Formats: sequence, C-alpha cells, structure tokens
Amino acid sequence: MPNTQYDALIIGSGQAGNPLATALADAGQRVVLVEENLLGGSCINYGCTPVKAMLASAERAHQLRTAADYGMQAQEPAVDMAAVVARKDEIVQAMRNGVRSNLTQERPGITVLHGHATFVGPRTVEVLLAGGKTQQLTARKVFINTGTRAAVPDIEGLQEVPFLTTTQLLDLKELPEHLVILGGGYIGLEFSQLYRRLGSRVTIVESHRQLLEREDDDACIGLTRVLEAEGVEVVLGAKVRKVSHKEGTYTLTAQTAAGERRIRGTHLVVATGRRPNTDTLGLGAAGVQTDEKGYIQVNARLETNVRGVYALGDVHGGPQFTHISYDDFRVVRDNLLRGKRRSAKQRPLPYCVFTEPQLGRIGLNEDQAKEQGVSYRVATMPVRTIGRAREIGRTEGFWKVLIGDDDRLLGATVLCAEGGEIMSMFQLMMAGRLKYQQIQDMVLAHPCWAEGLNNVFTQLKRP
Repeated sequence: MPNTQYDALIIGSGQAGNPLATALADAGQRVVLVEENLLGGSCINYGCTPVKAMLASAERAHQLRTAADYGMQAQEPAVDMAAVVARKDEIVQAMRNGVRSNLTQERPGITVLHGHATFVGPRTVEVLLAGGKTQQLTARKVFINTGTRAAVPDIEGLQEVPFLTTTQLLDLKELPEHLVILGGGYIGLEFSQLYRRLGSRVTIVESHRQLLEREDDDACIGLTRVLEAEGVEVVLGAKVRKVSHKEGTYTLTAQTAAGERRIRGTHLVVATGRRPNTDTLGLGAAGVQTDEKGYIQVNARLETNVRGVYALGDVHGGPQFTHISYDDFRVVRDNLLRGKRRSAKQRPLPYCVFTEPQLGRIGLNEDQAKEQGVSYRVATMPVRTIGRAREIGRTEGFWKVLIGDDDRLLGATVLCAEGGEIMSMFQLMMAGRLKYQQIQDMVLAHPCWAEGLNNVFTQLKRP
C-alpha cells in the first residue's frame, strides 16, 4: 500500500473544507482532499441550494393561486414535479461542477480523491478508493469536515418502514398526496410550506408544545398561524410511540394532551435532527475525542485534543449553518496562514428560516435575555404598518428589537417578507455598535423595507 505525504489532508468537501483547500494550495502547500460522496457538501447537494431552488417553484405556484388578490384571474397551478426536480438538479449540478473546477482545474496543488477515509494514526489515514484499492495518506495537518446526516429517532416500527429522509424527498418526482413530516424544526417548516404550496396535503408532527422550540413564543405562534392559514396541519405535543405502513399508508400512533391519536399519510419524512459523521472515521486510532453524541471536541481555534488535527463545520457541534462552517474556514485560515489570533467562540449567529414570511434572527431573543439576566427594553412592530408591506400585499409578521441600557441593539427577531435581509441590517447595526437613535433618525429611501428601521424603536418599553 503506497503511503503519500502531504502538507494538509482534508476529509470532506464541505463549506469549510473546500475554501480551506484552495487557501492552503495558494499558500504553496500540497493538499489532498478526500470526499466519500458528492463534492460540495450538504449545502450544495441536499441542503440550502436544492431546498431554496424548490421553494422558488413553490412560490410561483402560490402566486398563481393567489393572483386574484392583485386583480388578476387566479388559477390552480398544474405542477410538474419532475420538472421542478429537474430545475433543482440543474442548479445543483452547476454549483457542484464549479466546486470541482475550483479544486482540480484552477489549483494545481490540490489532489482530490473519492473514497472513505479512516484514521490509522494521529495524522495518517487509509482511504478506500471508489475502485476498491486502498491508499495511505500522511499529512502535517489534518482537517475533518465530514458534516452530519439525518438522525432517526428510536420509535417502534420506524426502522421497518420505508420512510424518507429530507435528502430522499428532494428527489421525489411525484407529488405526495399527503406528506407527514416528523419534526417541527427549521427544516421541517420549510418542507411543509414547500410541498403544501405545490399541492400536497401536509401534516407536521412535533413533540414539543410549539414549533421552533428555541424561539420566543410570539415568533413560534406567528409562524404556526401562517402555515395553518395555508392549510398545513400542525400537531403539537405529540409523542409518537409507533409507526406502521400498510397498503401505501403510514400510520403514526402518538400520545397527545387529548389522548392517543393516529395520524395517517401517504408519505413520511423524518426531520428530527442530525447526527455527526464520525462513527466510521476511526477517531480512536487517532486519539481524537468526541462528546457523548459523537461530535468532535475542539478549542477556540478548532483544533482537537490531538495537535495538528482540526474539525470544521457541523461535525464539531454547535449551530449547524453554512455561514458558520464558512467562518470556521476563516478562523483556521487566519490562525495558520495570516498570523492572526482568531477565535470561533463568541461570534455573531445570524440565521434565517426560509418560509414565507422568513424568520430572521440575530443576537438575543427575550427568552435568552431573561435566562442571562440581561437588562433590556423591547419594541414590537407589526409588519402591516410598513408602507412597502401594504403595497405589495405581504403584511404577515412582525419586527421585534431588544435594546440594552447603553441604547445599543442586543438582538432582533424579524418575521417578515425578506426577513433575512432585514435581519442582516440589524446585524450591521450591532457590528457597528450604533445606538438606536442613529438608526431611528437616519434618512432611508422610500418606499423600502428599510424604512421600518425609522419606526421600530418608537415603542421601546421594559418587559
């Protein structure tokens, strides 16, 4: 078995590993990247890109269905699910090709291998290549970027039925008649609205008392009302005890506050969380430590307990967002290549749920501020008061801001059309440490969504 030595070995072609490979190669290092599945990681292949592409199709269907609200004749869209999936696949393939070109054609210092990597020593791995051969690789530094996969809850009968993961659902070329979604988190909500707007009957089954249990009650209730108004059935506080499948029908037996309930549908997708892809890496041979869930333990520089071995992206736990994975790359790049001391701790955490309206979040919400004992004032503004919202007929939701005793923004929750973009304006306000009075009196173009910044702070009060 040949042993090949490199300066850097990257396991996994995700949103942290790919840019790190190019940065290291540009710095003159010999880099090898090993990918077991598809180049591009979860974001490109079965996360952000495909889901948002299909959400765009669902939005067009919704516009046809609601055209009468804008003075035009409404019609029920004739959805060609195979064409929806084909459009998604074309976008994904183009981005995947871009990753391959960037790694293999534009950077001669990078070697890409397709296969499964297993540690046989602290900085040595054995790669089972796609053709069945094996190759041993040794590097001065190793970077693990293997991501996560769908977690399957321990429910009687679930492993015996042909349920779908969210990845498999994205490739389904026939529209489900009745889609049951097990899990009411961010992923489950986006899929619920997507398939409801395309024409499926949709039921969300969530074990907690509300959707998005980490959000304030007003955000959870507001988004639940939006989904229910579009025809999504939401079953809360439902502890599923058993799943069965017979003659094309799934049956979920759940315990609810009202007693036992049976929920039936033609398709079942499990969206109850993720688990790290670490169990087949042979981390024990490298001495790399994980927590009880299998996530790799790292310090502020993303280095594991083994010197020279790093973990980037979802595989080390914490918030699982593409932009956080990409920032992991920047942390490692700056520490190793630019002589800067940069930490992965205490960084901003912006995120957005891409329902319509979107839910954008930055900084503290009220629950978090109370838990941390942070003094704050709060103001909530209904979206319907914004001129832009009334003009284009997108009046659902609210903006909520938390202001500290120093008159600076502690956090914002934005349930609104273009909520992610608006949230980013609040993030810039926080990054610049601007006081709310500076934004309140700023001249902003009319009639833009941003005008709401002039008004949202007017009703500040103690909770």
